[in-house]
Amino acid sequence: MGKKRIIKKTGEQGAAGATPSRSKRKLDTGILFVEATYNNTKVSLGDTSGNIVTWSSSGSLGFSGAKKGTPFAAAKVGELIGERGAAMGLKEVSVIVSGVGAGRESSIRAFATKGIHLSGIKDNTPVPHNGPRPPKARRI
Repeated sequence: MGKKRIIKKTGEQGAAGATPSRSKRKLDTGILFVEATYNNTKVSLGDTSGNIVTWSSSGSLGFSGAKKGTPFAAAKVGELIGERGAAMGLKEVSVIVSGVGAGRESSIRAFATKGIHLSGIKDNTPVPHNGPRPPKARRI
C-alpha cells in the first residue's frame, strides 16, 4: 500500500501557514493585536480602523497542548504574520498587547525581524480592581 504521491502544480499554495506570492490588499500602516494567554498566543493584523486583515495563533500552526503557550510557538506566529504583512506592503505598525502569557514579547520581536517599523506598544491587559468575591470561610 504505502503513501500516495501528491503532485503539486507550480504556484499552488502549500501548507496552511504558507503565504501567497502576492496579496490583494495593500496596507501602509496597521495595528498588530497580540493576545497572549497562558495556553495560547493569538496575533491579528488589522488596518488603522481596526478591521482584521489576517490572523494566526499557535494552535492554528499545529502546536498542541502545553506547547501552544511557549515563547517559541509565539515567535513562529509573529514571523508568519510579519511575512503576511510584508507581502501586503506594510511599513509601520502600532502594537496592542493583551494578556500575561509567555508569548507577549517573543511574538512582537519575531514580527519586528521582518523589517516592519513598530511605532508604539500599548498594554491593554485587563486588571481587576478588586477581583472576585472570596470563598466562604471553612467550617470544620
